[in-house]
Amino acid sequence: MSVHNFVVSNFTADGASTSAPSLKTKSRKAIANFKLREGLSIGCKVTLRRERMYEFLDRLVNIALPRVRDFRGVPTRSFDGRGNYTLGVRDHLIFPEIDITKVDKSKGMNITIVTNAKDDDQARFLLRELGLPFTK
Repeated sequence: MSVHNFVVSNFTADGASTSAPSLKTKSRKAIANFKLREGLSIGCKVTLRRERMYEFLDRLVNIALPRVRDFRGVPTRSFDGRGNYTLGVRDHLIFPEIDITKVDKSKGMNITIVTNAKDDDQARFLLRELGLPFTK
């Protein structure tokens, strides 16, 4: 299965987990080793704000992350130095809204939480208060 077909076939799965329309991202240049041509769909992204953002964060912390196998907390080293936190999830099927029978192949996702904190310590405090379980 090519990358383009993989993204197109699973395009609606992201909308189910975020309840928001997603935007397809396209390749900027061709890379022959990856069989990638310029302009092909290679992923999708969603920006959540206000109520949807808090609902997604609540579902992530209370439902999805505890479903991860051998989950011991999220790493504290994923801050970027400016108060933003990025979390990588290996399997998108941890969200219960996604119907497993409609998905051909599991895929990972990156979740970036952008805060208005000035530094990592303030952002870590904010995310800990919102319920994000950090490793000890």
